[in-house]
Amino acid sequence: MRDVALVALADGVVGVSYGAISTGSGFGWWLPVVMSLLVFAGAAQFLFVGLVAAGGSPFAAAVAGLLVNSRLLPFGMAVSDVLRGRGRVLGSHLLTDEDVAFALAQEDPGRRRTAYWACGICIFLCWNLGVVVGAFAGTVIGDTDAFGLDAAFPAVLLALVLPSLRDSRTRRAALAGAVVALAVTPFLPAGLPVLLALTGVLVLVVRR
Repeated sequence: MRDVALVALADGVVGVSYGAISTGSGFGWWLPVVMSLLVFAGAAQFLFVGLVAAGGSPFAAAVAGLLVNSRLLPFGMAVSDVLRGRGRVLGSHLLTDEDVAFALAQEDPGRRRTAYWACGICIFLCWNLGVVVGAFAGTVIGDTDAFGLDAAFPAVLLALVLPSLRDSRTRRAALAGAVVALAVTPFLPAGLPVLLALTGVLVLVVRR
């Protein structure tokens, strides 16, 4: 529960940055709040706001968000035992990288279910509360770029990934993905370099 609370608190801080960036980019305060309640997918929400703010169409931004969220399909299969029975729809809505990671770390089915729901509910509450605070703060701050708020989300993701990088094979795959993403960033729209970074997984396949 301590680890869950820390991750939820970190996501709440990221939620503040998302809400502030959204309203600071000219969106109404209601947009990040509604998206956080109905979409509840931080990476897709950041991508949508970023693309539209850069002049892209909302339709293209929505498609890009769906592509980013496609990673959740195998995640859902990995925790399918947790999502069975009553509460399946709500449980699917709460599906995030973090609660899947916490659930898979538990061997006992009961503890796995507890970890998933505890993490999912805590993150949902902290994220949405953070977004509300950030949305109203963004209307006051004005220039959100001056505070570097856009760095909060990748910083949290990096913190979550770091323990996995102790494994040399995983480290090589992550490095290969990062190189690919950096190489294509100047030439492709926002969001696509991150997806292409998944080619780093090929390093694991080739090594095998």
